[in-house]
Amino acid sequence: MVILLRKRDLVLSCLFCCFFLGLAAVLWRGSAVPAFHVRDEVPVTVVIDPGHGGEDGGAVSPGGVAESQINLAVSLRVSDLLRFAGLRTRLTRMEDVTICDQGLDTMRQRKTSDLKNRVKLVEETENAILLSIHQNSLPSSPVTHGAQVFWNRQEGAEALAESIQDALNTAVNAGNGKHPRQIPDSIYLMKHIAAPGILVECGFLSNTQETERLQDPAYQLRLAAAVTAGYLNAGAMENESGDLR
Repeated sequence: MVILLRKRDLVLSCLFCCFFLGLAAVLWRGSAVPAFHVRDEVPVTVVIDPGHGGEDGGAVSPGGVAESQINLAVSLRVSDLLRFAGLRTRLTRMEDVTICDQGLDTMRQRKTSDLKNRVKLVEETENAILLSIHQNSLPSSPVTHGAQVFWNRQEGAEALAESIQDALNTAVNAGNGKHPRQIPDSIYLMKHIAAPGILVECGFLSNTQETERLQDPAYQLRLAAAVTAGYLNAGAMENESGDLR
């Protein structure tokens, strides 16, 4: 008997197998558990935000590779892995589109609307944690590379960023370890949400070699496994100081 599987089923099967391998290779530290727990009987929902989308491609490599599709590919894998680990997730977008209101005339209006709609989605999600996935660019230094995590001012975000940065340093930043940093107030999405939020810059599109890696599905999975492992390894937080649970 020949069994036919849909392409997505095959991809998910590979993801689930690689998930455990990724956790073991990245940062599995015994009894890893989600960083945030049920609060007032409302389970945590990890809102995963693939940055940019559609006509807003974000950063672009010298060869014309836009970050929006890479962001989406990594985000979908993070969502699959977190769900497999038993967490609830929600994506701000599931296609390469801009999530703006209809009927807007200018690109500026559409980008503003897009950001406001992302904020609204996070804010309407009870007990949300935001993971925003992006790609970096520094044309003035084409040798600069590596993944770095940024955290907003909300309670619990810094500890989560540190854990995910540790995982990324092990998985993709060998010999080039980076430190998490507080995100500037100029980043609209992070400034306007009440939920803990982190932004993961997965790599530099201004670096030719890293751009090639970032387009590789296997490398995208490696990044997703690191983000997932970092989230799980953040551990349960004691509520003594009023941290989110």
